[in-house]
Amino acid sequence: MKKKNWIIRVGIFLIIFCIPFFLLIAIIPFLGMEATTKITISTISLIIGEVLFWLGGIMVGKELFSKYKTYLNPKNWFKKADQNKESE
Repeated sequence: MKKKNWIIRVGIFLIIFCIPFFLLIAIIPFLGMEATTKITISTISLIIGEVLFWLGGIMVGKELFSKYKTYLNPKNWFKKADQNKESE
C-alpha cells in the first residue's frame, strides 16, 4: 500500500508541476526574443506540460485523475455558484 501512495503523490506532483509550463505560454509573447525562438519555446513548453499532465494522470489512476481534471477545467470553477443562483 505504501508503494501505491508514493505513486499517487508523484502523480499529483506531476499534475501540479505542469501548470507553470502552460502559464509560460502566456508570458512568452511579451519577451524580447525573435519570433522563431518564441514559437520554439512555446511549442516545447506546451509539449512538456501535456506530457507531465498525462503522466501524472496515469500515475494517479482513472478515478483520481478525473476528479482533478474537473478541478482544473475552467468551466467548472464557478459551476456551484451558478447552481445556487438558479435555486434562489
